[in-house]
Amino acid sequence: MSGTTRPIRVLLVDDQLLVLASFAMLVESAADMEVVGQATGGAQAVEMARSSLPDVVVMDVRMPGLDGIGATRLIAADESLHSVKVLVLTTYDTDEYVVDALRAGASGFLVKDTRPADLLSAIRTVAAGDALLSPGPTARLIARVLNGPSLAPTTRIPTKGTEKLTERERQVLALVARGLNNTDAAAALGLSPLTTKTHVSRIMGKLGARDRAQLVIIAYESGLVVPGAAQARP
Repeated sequence: MSGTTRPIRVLLVDDQLLVLASFAMLVESAADMEVVGQATGGAQAVEMARSSLPDVVVMDVRMPGLDGIGATRLIAADESLHSVKVLVLTTYDTDEYVVDALRAGASGFLVKDTRPADLLSAIRTVAAGDALLSPGPTARLIARVLNGPSLAPTTRIPTKGTEKLTERERQVLALVARGLNNTDAAAALGLSPLTTKTHVSRIMGKLGARDRAQLVIIAYESGLVVPGAAQARP
């Protein structure tokens, strides 16, 4: 790591002390990261985020009191924390948490038993401003949950406004909803990654989305992407 490069500041949140200690050892082992705080609950996580201003909060979901979803929502809504990204740890047997986390403002999610190297890679991805959304599984997961009868309505993310998009922007959004990054989306559409990145930025501005993760939700809730056809080319 260059001497002029600031390490990624990481706040870890988990109510299990052993898990918290293990994550801290892992993050501290990375030359480009540092742990700036460890919280055991959602309320403490919000307080520590405000005091330490981390780049990334690695957030557990299931915690007593204020859970990870509630804490994520408070962090995302705080203007003083606009640069703080949240990476939620969840499990696939609780799919609804994934959508709730993305709606609340999380920049991505990981399964809790992910490999150590993958967790570090995820932190770097989120810190760089990219959403951590893997192709295929993410699209199927979100499509299934958004169309489940038990899902409560939300007003957290605007779902209308896709009519403001150009045809090309709608194509780009459809690929983002599948979890493709700029490079892969550019290849699918015959564009340059820079042009695709510009399209994504404009789409976010038009739809009032916080990041790419929220674009995925918008694409499904607006009906732009139809569940069951997530893998189709736009």
